[in-house]
Amino acid sequence: MEYTTLNNGVKMPMLGYGVYQTPPEDTERCVLDAISIGYRSIDTAQAYGNEEGVGNALEKCGLPREELFITTKIWISNAGYEKAKASIEESLKKLKTDYVDLLLIHQPFGDYYGTYRAMEEAYKAGNLTWNDVKISVTR
Repeated sequence: MEYTTLNNGVKMPMLGYGVYQTPPEDTERCVLDAISIGYRSIDTAQAYGNEEGVGNALEKCGLPREELFITTKIWISNAGYEKAKASIEESLKKLKTDYVDLLLIHQPFGDYYGTYRAMEEAYKAGNLTWNDVKISVTR
């Protein structure tokens, strides 16, 4: 597996497995299969409704958490400081982990400043190793 090193020294796999529209009941199996063939980066999001399946797979895969790179995204309905803070805690609970490696704002609408403030707090508390804003442009 090839890696790139982020500005803060975190190593991120160059290839990841995304669970975008995988039904929640299939997510655990799909993620376990992906990990078994060598994937170490798993990408999910609050909006996908399958973070819990990813968490179940992380719990069952047998690899140390440090060997995996987990990305999730805060959805627009959770924009703003208080909602984002609560949604980060909920994501960690569903993912069955103390931290995520990359946390994104899925779409920067609403109070994305408050959202980012909550992300910064989570970063300082050790609940994530990198945060960023994902901007999708549709033409």
